[in-house]
Amino acid sequence: MEAFAYTDINAPLVERCRLGDRRAQAEIYKRYSKAMFNASLRITGDFAEAEDVLQESFLSAFRELHSYKGDSSFGSWLKRIVINKSINCLRNRRLHLVPLADQHDNAAIDHDDHSGGLDPEDLSWRADVVRRCVQELPDGYRVVLSLYLLEGYDHAEIASILHITESTSKSQYSRARKKLLELARQHGL
Repeated sequence: MEAFAYTDINAPLVERCRLGDRRAQAEIYKRYSKAMFNASLRITGDFAEAEDVLQESFLSAFRELHSYKGDSSFGSWLKRIVINKSINCLRNRRLHLVPLADQHDNAAIDHDDHSGGLDPEDLSWRADVVRRCVQELPDGYRVVLSLYLLEGYDHAEIASILHITESTSKSQYSRARKKLLELARQHGL
């Protein structure tokens, strides 16, 4: 079996950024800003805060580019900065994970399959409703759900990022899913 070396396609651009090339920085921003904004928005739940986090993240990334070693893609390195700054933003708002005693387990789960034969407009409407429901989740639920489900972190990584236990991450995720189902039903899904 042949081993393949990892090569980041943005390496030449990153090198130009290290040299202070403003055009290279603008190109990096253009390539990554939308995805990084969306990642921040999913965590902060606030458009203005996500914009602030995006700007701060790029400033930090360009300032700290010397610490980027290239052992992962530039995008994943940048995403880590965005996620950490988004979480710090929530902490500044005094992020409180919903206490374990706060029960949302009473919501009955409907096992009917409602996905067959939907037209694109209906799917778009449903996706919009789900997005709004995610934004209505308490901060702790939304953060864990976003990191796990949308950003692809496992519970051990989430626990490390948020300074909580792995079991707290798992329970917050489970409760977030249940609360999301409850909110979706309230919004007609």
